[in-house]
Amino acid sequence: MSRSEVLRASPPMFRWAWLDRLSRVHPAVPPLLFGPAIVAMFVIGLADGSGVMTVVWVLAGYLFWTLTEYWLHRIVFHFEPEGGFGRELHWIIHGVHHDHPNDPMRLVMPPSLSVPLAVLFDFVFYLVLGAPAFWVFGAAFLAGYLSYDMLHYHVHHHRPTTWLGKRLRELHMRHHFQDHDRGYGVSAPFWDHVFGTAPEPRPRA
Repeated sequence: MSRSEVLRASPPMFRWAWLDRLSRVHPAVPPLLFGPAIVAMFVIGLADGSGVMTVVWVLAGYLFWTLTEYWLHRIVFHFEPEGGFGRELHWIIHGVHHDHPNDPMRLVMPPSLSVPLAVLFDFVFYLVLGAPAFWVFGAAFLAGYLSYDMLHYHVHHHRPTTWLGKRLRELHMRHHFQDHDRGYGVSAPFWDHVFGTAPEPRPRA
């Protein structure tokens, strides 16, 4: 098997075929699930009176997503226990992606995980912010997540043609193939500079 085939063909995660099928997700699934929810939450927030604060809550929600993306990737996805169940759990959550980063059916988060997490986050937003702020804040947060998921699929499965796309793909590939302890920000790599985990500059020839 060639290296490209190894990077693409990830093995089963679970012994039960039905459970393993749930771990393989077509990239169209997140937009179909979260797109309508994001629009509905935004509209409800406006109808509920978010008013001139809408812009503030949208920016705050998106910014909070970028921080969540960074720390979730750094602390949770890259927490690697040395053995036992913890090691197996790490491989299921993120290790398989690093071993086989080009499997197109394992580049977006499975709904079995993303939907409960979205509900949990939105419930916390409700407790902290109340209505109508949490509707708009949560919509922006989920829009940030959806953008991340689609971008992650794009940089792995396509060859971006824009400067920004090429740059984001380069940084993420360096995370995979150069130093997996750097470059945790996929859609918002500026946090790597803030927290000191930006990929090292490549030496000039």
